[in-house]
Amino acid sequence: MPELRGKRDEELLQLYGKLMEELRQRELIRSSNNPVSDYAEKLVCEKFNLTLEKGSNKGYDAIDERTKTKYQIKARRLTSHNRSRQLGVIRNLEQRLFDYLITVIFNEDFSVREIWKIPHEKIKEYSRLSEHQNGYILVLTDTMLKDKAVSRL
Repeated sequence: MPELRGKRDEELLQLYGKLMEELRQRELIRSSNNPVSDYAEKLVCEKFNLTLEKGSNKGYDAIDERTKTKYQIKARRLTSHNRSRQLGVIRNLEQRLFDYLITVIFNEDFSVREIWKIPHEKIKEYSRLSEHQNGYILVLTDTMLKDKAVSRL
């Protein structure tokens, strides 16, 4: 973006800080972390009429109040520099703290590319345990996405 090229590094970081605070005020995000996850949680809850859990809740992010179904929500933003479809670490999988994993794949401009619903029991089948990260690493592969139990929303 030409209007940003002339700015000093410090100015860009200050602008980022202001942008993050504005996104928080508009309730598009709820933490100071990378906005991809917070924005995905908000979109999923609005789209599927789920209740977002307050703060950081161990094991799930949202619940369907009618059915008591619990959802963990993960997101990934694809960019021209990184096309990886690897999601964040899924911890405590054996405790079965959620029923479904909802994954949101964003395009570089934050438009939604895909949303997937994955049953809890399928995650272990398609992920690998990382002892170093103390959880499971799941990559949205074509094989997994073609599984009949996995659905595109």
